[in-house]
Amino acid sequence: MVTVERIDPEKCLGCMRCVEVCPMDVLRVGSGDRPVVRYREDCQCCYLCVMQCPSGAIEVMPWRAFPVGRIYGAFKPGS
Repeated sequence: MVTVERIDPEKCLGCMRCVEVCPMDVLRVGSGDRPVVRYREDCQCCYLCVMQCPSGAIEVMPWRAFPVGRIYGAFKPGS
């Protein structure tokens, strides 16, 4: 199953971009105002959360065969 596996708390800046862009509400605001993976089974693997994360804190498993930019083209956070 391909899904958001975890958000690395050491890398996460708490910006909540991932929560804002997730079309399936897989990510939610957790304790300490940090994003958490709440509904893993609803993940559609669109990689919007990964593309928006400025610190690379989001891990999607299994690993992608190609970098996200190669699949979706150039994508800048916040655009």
